Amino acid sequence: MDWLSRIREDIRSVMDRDPAAQSALQVFLCSPGLHAVWTHRMNHWLWRHGFKLTARILSQASRFWTGVEIHPGALLGRRLLIDHGMGVVIGETAIVGNDVTLYQGVTLGGTGSKSANNSPKRHPTLCDGVFVGNNANILGNITIGENSRVGAGSVVLNDVPPNSTVVGVPAHIIYRNGQRVLITDPHDVKDPLSDALIALAQRVDKLEDCTGNARQAPSPFLEEETERAAYRLEMEQLRDYVSMGEGI
Repeated sequence: MDWLSRIREDIRSVMDRDPAAQSALQVFLCSPGLHAVWTHRMNHWLWRHGFKLTARILSQASRFWTGVEIHPGALLGRRLLIDHGMGVVIGETAIVGNDVTLYQGVTLGGTGSKSANNSPKRHPTLCDGVFVGNNANILGNITIGENSRVGAGSVVLNDVPPNSTVVGVPAHIIYRNGQRVLITDPHDVKDPLSDALIALAQRVDKLEDCTGNARQAPSPFLEEETERAAYRLEMEQLRDYVSMGEGI
């Protein structure tokens, strides 16, 4: 496919997926995310052919012009839609599949100089059809499965299965294959407060066990109250007996 056909495909993709797009000419002239993708294709070619400094300089110029920072080494698939675009960052070893949608403020970032298994790849992989909401952060050499959705403001630190929806800081799965995922174990949330909640629940269980097994202390007035109850019962019986005698 030649470069002109790719441009037409990109414009058609934006027209199909962006309700704000009113005409192909408007998309061509006023879509900074699309301009960033087109510039990246040239920069990536330069990067692969050894013109790395030139590629980096041009990527910085694109960042200034579009508000989108894409490292020339990143691999981008076809029909990538970067909507609004301002603040999007895509790292050097990131891989983005086809038909992916990124909103403003999304970061595909790394967590260090190398990944946990000493792989040179330190940025995430987004499979085909992934949707990432605004200001979400996807960090490290992880994989977001096909057709998965990342909620706005989420921080994703672990792999996400295909056809899943994740939200939260750090992100956890709430939908998978169209089914609601119910979390019954606080460990599954992986929230910084999870350990505190678990410790509190364990403490409550221990206190309940202690109070349930402890011998109840007798009331100091139990014996006196028992005598009073017996006396009241005896007086009621006597009253009934007298009433019966008067009736005779």
